[in-house]
Amino acid sequence: MEHHTPLEYDKYYHIYNRGNNSGNLFMEPSNYEHFIQLYSKYINPVAETFAWALMKNHFHFLVRIKGSEEIDFIKPREERENIVYPEKKQYNPTQQFGNLFNAYAKAFNKSYGRTGSLFETPFRRIPVNDEKYFRQLVFYIHNNPVHHGFCVRLSDYPWSSYRSLISGNPINVLRDKILEWFHSESEFIEFHQQIQSTKSIESMIIE
Repeated sequence: MEHHTPLEYDKYYHIYNRGNNSGNLFMEPSNYEHFIQLYSKYINPVAETFAWALMKNHFHFLVRIKGSEEIDFIKPREERENIVYPEKKQYNPTQQFGNLFNAYAKAFNKSYGRTGSLFETPFRRIPVNDEKYFRQLVFYIHNNPVHHGFCVRLSDYPWSSYRSLISGNPINVLRDKILEWFHSESEFIEFHQQIQSTKSIESMIIE
């Protein structure tokens, strides 16, 4: 499957990637926290996030790239009288993800005295085109920490949107909109407590 195509406005995507040579992306809690802060900075202006999970050597996001009319413009650094600055430019969604990964890699490499690529490139992206796939993907992302043995229960894992969604204090995720896809919080929780088939998703993912 082709993963190089630019992200399109007003489209849903499963975005994921792993560390270069399957190396770790996160070594300690402060790494996860810094990544989340950078995600807010670079991605919130261009996308709505419905689910996410960060594991030691890979991550998953389910997002909707905002429509072009929803995305703000990059403003000039300064505005002074009698000085002509370039016209404002609109944020580029694909570039914003690239900026996120570059900023995180730079900080990570500096902290741990490493060099070279931190992530595999390019980051992977798969369009999400129907409701069934959307719901399965939400479960797949939230269940990923259980699948990889990082926890026993979804609610035990601190670095995913599941716990923040059910806690009522969501981080980088649109709680009301995601719950609309499941009709209510109780149905959302019930859906995650059932065994869901994710074979159609797993066949498209490299971890």
